[in-house]
Amino acid sequence: MPTTMTRPLTPPKPSLRPAERLCLTTGTLLTLSGFLHLLVFAVDGGPWDGPVSWRKPVTFGLSFGLTLIAVAWVTSYVRMGARPRTALLVVFAADCVVEVGGITLQAWRRVPSHLDMETGFDTAVSMMLAVGGGILVVVLTVFAAAAFRGVPTGPAGMPLAVRSGFAILLVALASGAVMIARGVVLTRTGHQEAAYHSTAPLKPLHGVSLHAVLVLPALAWLLSRTAWSDGTRRRIVWAAVGLYTAAVAAAGVRAVLTW
Repeated sequence: MPTTMTRPLTPPKPSLRPAERLCLTTGTLLTLSGFLHLLVFAVDGGPWDGPVSWRKPVTFGLSFGLTLIAVAWVTSYVRMGARPRTALLVVFAADCVVEVGGITLQAWRRVPSHLDMETGFDTAVSMMLAVGGGILVVVLTVFAAAAFRGVPTGPAGMPLAVRSGFAILLVALASGAVMIARGVVLTRTGHQEAAYHSTAPLKPLHGVSLHAVLVLPALAWLLSRTAWSDGTRRRIVWAAVGLYTAAVAAAGVRAVLTW
């Protein structure tokens, strides 16, 4: 009798949770907003640096968009309950929208977005952005703590990449908090112009350390698509963590020397 050949069943690919879909969609829109404002800058011109420029909606749109996408993806490897993770992702997505929205609004109004206490409305926007920054610190610190409380899942090298990415991200959060705190002090003491320029030394450190949570896990994922052994992949991730840490350290030394 003829036999019927059956193919082995393959497990279905896990579908995105609603919170993950929300974050990926929102992150994509924020990233597109950054690119759109790059086009606005190319057409409208004006300075790239300074407290009032199209640089802010460009860089913040791109940074917040990519970071939101990265966190939604990377936290899928973090061992934590589904409900807490969902709640944190929704809060993080909403906060990213508020931050980019406030910065973009002020750019179109041709006024500074941060540390601007010139009018009641500008003060409200600045305080909203500061509070939003505090919420970001809390949410991302909770994710980082969860990544170190339990070993993250994933292919060879991914646990190290996730933990290292979050550890370096904490440097970005700390440098951002220092920038805001220093600027507020200068503003409150009547040095408004100095406050706008006080953040410059820490910007490279903040920018470099912000995206380790995307770069390192992405490298680990790409390595998982190769035929290399687990040991080889882990060594490459270790080397990447070392190089990234060196880059952050160099940015930190530059910040100290130019403070």
